[in-house]
Amino acid sequence: MKVYTKSGDKGKTSLIGGKRVAKDEIQIEAYGTVDELNSNLGLLRDHCTSNDDKSFILNIQENLFIIGSLLAIDYSGKKENNPIKFSSEKTDLIEKEIDKISSTLPEMTNFIIPGGHITVSTCHIARSICRRAERKCVKFSKDCEINQNIIIYINRLSDYLFTLSRKISLDTNTKETKWINK
Repeated sequence: MKVYTKSGDKGKTSLIGGKRVAKDEIQIEAYGTVDELNSNLGLLRDHCTSNDDKSFILNIQENLFIIGSLLAIDYSGKKENNPIKFSSEKTDLIEKEIDKISSTLPEMTNFIIPGGHITVSTCHIARSICRRAERKCVKFSKDCEINQNIIIYINRLSDYLFTLSRKISLDTNTKETKWINK
């Protein structure tokens, strides 16, 4: 199987189902940003030293492949029973992990300026890409009836990434830089 097909050379790509669409459509922006997020999570996972964190991030990456598939479906035709499922239980797991990590962190009294350690910074980059992916998915959901668990999951994922950045700061003995409005 060749990596290149030349079928996208004129600015179009295929959705799952075969329909050809312009590469700059919001649907492509949505799943493309999820793909970008997934790549950045790979970088974050490579920087992490905790095997538990690495394992949890890998699970998230697998879920993002499912989300990408759901976002790449041709929604223009008749509504069919989609065999790809994405349940709220996946968000529940993220919430449990956020709660577990949060119980070990000092209380937050200010906004935190990203930085201080390469892994913390990588976490914040992934978090900001996650927020963009969420905005793209919300915009796409105005045109197509997508599984709302996708938007909820991505919203919670950005919360997890922020919480993880704080955990990594603590684990690496990196001082958090608090933002104080002067």
